[in-house]
Formats: sequence, C-alpha cells, structure tokens
Amino acid sequence: MMTQPQHRILVTGGAGYIGAILVPELLRHGHAVTVLDNFSFGPSLLDCVHNERLTIVRGDVRDERLVKELVGQADAVIPLACLVGAPLCAQRPVEAQTINYDAVKMIIDLTSKDQKLLFPTTNSGYGVGEKDRFCTEESPLRPISLYGRLKADIENVLLDSGRAITFRLATAFGISPRMRLDLLVNDFTYRAVVDRFIVLFEAHFKRNYIHVRDIAKAFVHGLNHFDSMKNEAYNVGLSDANLSKRELCEEIKKQVPEFHIVESEIGQDPDKRDYIVSNEKIEATGYKPEVSLQKGIAELIRGYQIVRRNQYTNT
Repeated sequence: MMTQPQHRILVTGGAGYIGAILVPELLRHGHAVTVLDNFSFGPSLLDCVHNERLTIVRGDVRDERLVKELVGQADAVIPLACLVGAPLCAQRPVEAQTINYDAVKMIIDLTSKDQKLLFPTTNSGYGVGEKDRFCTEESPLRPISLYGRLKADIENVLLDSGRAITFRLATAFGISPRMRLDLLVNDFTYRAVVDRFIVLFEAHFKRNYIHVRDIAKAFVHGLNHFDSMKNEAYNVGLSDANLSKRELCEEIKKQVPEFHIVESEIGQDPDKRDYIVSNEKIEATGYKPEVSLQKGIAELIRGYQIVRRNQYTNT
C-alpha cells in the first residue's frame, strides 16, 4: 500500500539535464511527481518509471488546457522546461520567448497563493561583473544574452507573486542520465579526455560552478524550508569554485596530465560572461553543496569512457 506523498509536485521539463537528477531525488524523499515534457532530446527517466508515485505526461508546456489541469493537481510547481543557454536561444528566439517566459508566466497566473513555485534562474544574469567584486543577490542584473534577459525578466514576475523561490544557478556540471556536453566543465573535461588539447579564447573570464546533484539538493532544501525562504532569490554555486577558464583547465589537467592547454591571442569567445559570485545567502539557510569541482571532474572522466559526442548537447 502506497503511503501518502509529502507533496504533489509538477515538474515541467522534468526529463532534461537537471530534471533527470531532480525527479528521482524528489521521489526518494517521498513526493508524488508529475513530469510534463515533450522528450525532444530523447528518452529519459526510464530508471524511475517503476515508481508508482511518478506520472509522465508527454506534452507541450505551452498547452494552456493541459497545464491548467496539471497545475490544479499540484501543491508545488518546478518549471524546468526551457531552451537553455545563450546559443540555443539565439538560434530559436521565438521559442525562447514562448517557453522561457510566456509559459512560466502562464504557470504563475494559474497557481494560487497556497501553491509553491521553485524556479531555476541563472547567475548568467550578472553578465559582466566588476573585477574582484562578488556578485550577490543585491547586485544589478546585466544580462548580455536573450537567455539571460528572459530568465531575469521572469524572475521578477515570480518574486512579485509572493509564492516563489528562485535559484540563480552557477554553471552546472556533472553526469546526468540526460547528458549535456555543451556546459563548460563538461565540455572542457571531454576535450581533455578525448581530444587531449584545448584552445582557449579570453581565458581570464571567470564563472562560478555547481554540480547537477547539488542543484537537485537546492530544490529539495527549498521545499523543506519554503516559508522561511520564499520571495527571495538565491545564488547557488560552489564558493571555492569562482574560476577563470584557464584555472578550470588547470584543475582538469591535475587529473588528465596529458591535457594540453593553448591560449589564443586572436579571436574572441562569443560568451562574454565574466563574474565571481557569493553564495553566502543560501549557505546561511543551512544549504551546503556536497560535490566539489574536483570530484565532479573525476566523475566526468569516468563517464567519458562511456559517452561520446553525438546527441548530448543543446545546440
């Protein structure tokens, strides 16, 4: 006999890179989870379908009739459905607008004050930070891409709703059942393992990083502490991993000594993000990430004995 679930949670885009880690974690904590996804990146969550508390709905997050029905059955909604990353949004701007903003706005409008919203924004909204100054949740958002702008715009609407927590995620890394190779740590580690070399453009640009399992942990933490955390944005990253691209490559090289790193004097990186981030606010609530950058790199190295570059990107 199935025990009563703690929460009924709707996760849109739950078959994606984060969702494929988050959904089984939510199930493990005793929640009932409904996933709405179009599975555009192929099969996912097959390791969870034995769980009777999981419901899979194949559909489009922009389908108002369907979304209204599913939202009405949920205690909490985690809108993960998104065109993720600046390159993909630049290629498909209309879809980016309708999925990353309009569909989330629809969910906000369909929820009541008693429902919980937990949403991943991105610390890419900080754009280009000030040298040696940490970006906090009070820092101005200066997104330099359509992706960053849409995330920043919908975050404002969510926080104004009075029933949301938003997580400004650092650049994610790590192995997921729905793998992505286009994320920076994942990409650089793949190049180290497979190609043995990399050419860096603007190698001094800095970013913060967070393992995908620690992203899932942040959502669970937010659910468990919702009343004390709601109506706020939180940076989510590794406080000891504000690294430049060159520094990241040097960390990888410690585990792949054959990795050859070249800095190019000519050419530019199309991604101009350059900032360091403080994660003190969420840490003060009791959240602590568990997977270090070094452990994540080791995990990726093992994973890349299996994975080869084919469909595992968002572009």
